[in-house]
Amino acid sequence: MKRAVIHVYLAAIAFALLITGCSDSKAVIDLNNPVPGHNWTYPNKFRYAVKIDDENIRYNLYMNLRVTSDYKYSNLFVLITQTGPDKKPVIKRYELTLATKEGEWLGQGSGNLYSYQVPYKTNFKFPAKGLYQIAIEQNMRDNPLREVSDVGLRVEKAE
Repeated sequence: MKRAVIHVYLAAIAFALLITGCSDSKAVIDLNNPVPGHNWTYPNKFRYAVKIDDENIRYNLYMNLRVTSDYKYSNLFVLITQTGPDKKPVIKRYELTLATKEGEWLGQGSGNLYSYQVPYKTNFKFPAKGLYQIAIEQNMRDNPLREVSDVGLRVEKAE
């Protein structure tokens, strides 16, 4: 019985060390969400809550994206809405380049999926401490936008 308790205790310690040892100390948030059926519709906005504890340091903000090899465009337009503690939304349109003019994918490929982590704000200072809401929505002509697998957000402390 004591031996079983010791094994469970050691396994818990090993698991805790594994989790803390693999964490990214620069990341404030790094989340990805699957797109239902790989069809990104206009109403399907991906929302993320980002807690900023220090408005005096700079941050890099990235949009994470994964598309299949059947995605038919070389780019993707998105609207990113950032709402701060003051509750005033700021909306900006961004273009993500996914392939060269020759049709070669620029992302990291694995099977028929291509992953991107595209910076959209670098060395950015949030104006105040607090909770920020960031929403990402597709802004292409197609609705639904087919063959988009995952959408995400990464916010990290800039070096």
